[in-house]
Amino acid sequence: MKRRDFLKTAGVGVAASAIAAPAIAQSMPELKWRLTSSFPKSLDTLWGAAEFFSKAVAEATDNKFQIQPFAAGEIVPGLQVNDAVSNGTVEMGQTANYYFFGKDPTFALGCAVPFGLGYRGQNSWMIHGGGKELLNEFFKKFNLYGLPVGNTGCQMGGWFRKEIKEVGDLNGIKFRCGGFAGTVLKKLGVVPQQLAGGDIYPALEKGTIDAAEWVGPYDDEKLGFYKIAPNYYYPGWWEGGTVLHNMFNLDKWNSLPKNYQAIVTAASEYTDAWVMGKYDAVNPQALKRLIAGGAKLHAFSQEIMDASLKAANEVYAETSAANADFKKIWDSITAYRRDEYAWWQVAEYSYDSFMIRSRGKGWT
Repeated sequence: MKRRDFLKTAGVGVAASAIAAPAIAQSMPELKWRLTSSFPKSLDTLWGAAEFFSKAVAEATDNKFQIQPFAAGEIVPGLQVNDAVSNGTVEMGQTANYYFFGKDPTFALGCAVPFGLGYRGQNSWMIHGGGKELLNEFFKKFNLYGLPVGNTGCQMGGWFRKEIKEVGDLNGIKFRCGGFAGTVLKKLGVVPQQLAGGDIYPALEKGTIDAAEWVGPYDDEKLGFYKIAPNYYYPGWWEGGTVLHNMFNLDKWNSLPKNYQAIVTAASEYTDAWVMGKYDAVNPQALKRLIAGGAKLHAFSQEIMDASLKAANEVYAETSAANADFKKIWDSITAYRRDEYAWWQVAEYSYDSFMIRSRGKGWT
């Protein structure tokens, strides 16, 4: 007997539909949320991630759950995203959490800190090393819940008007840098400035700052820094793998049906892969264009790298001694970092090093 015939014969067809319809309606309610981003629309990967994520959620719910993204400044300035989410002005935001280290330096550990984990290490620690749980235990204190939604990979070291050859050359430089890195750079004589993306070029043009770092070739090209400060340094040792987060008002997150929470989580992970893949696709050609346009590529000297690591370790010791939340999460990261790089040097590093050395040897 067919199932439809059985239900009719049993006299339960009407009853079944009466039960099923409300259950489906309850699990798939129509919701409209607002997302405020820390990034301007000109940055089609960072801002693009907010659009990509919102579209994925809508498609997965047959448009029942619609999230409208707003760029920095349309609802609140880029550096006020977490405040707007925490107090319920908007249901969620998309940001880089090191922007809020002034509230508590622990925020930076959910994004990027000097000599921290790279992209794959960050991803692994978040998913398999307890990172996401540790961070959300901390975020809860601010009525927030967070999900990783992208990563830039290792960033560049920034644009400088003059060459930086030794540690002494950093003394007195007014340098735009994001988040916690400023506390380390201070120890090297730098005067750190925290500015949102859209405010950097005008400050560099007016001379309010002497140098600036942002992300990497593709985004930096869009913001035009090379026109004013042609010396382009690498690596951005303060951002080995910068995590973007979707930040949710905790009450709003908890009120979501479980299936919507699962969809939002999956869409965030999908977007995370999209962002990293996009940067790996567009940065190589952007770097070529920048160099052709007059950018001068420099590596930070070994002296600067060693001094920076020493300064970073001093800051971590000082911060950990004063902040139990920071210490708990930083201890987790450093333990994970130690094992990750012990493994990384065996296979990945050996393979990548060989391939890099072999460039041009028979390659087209």
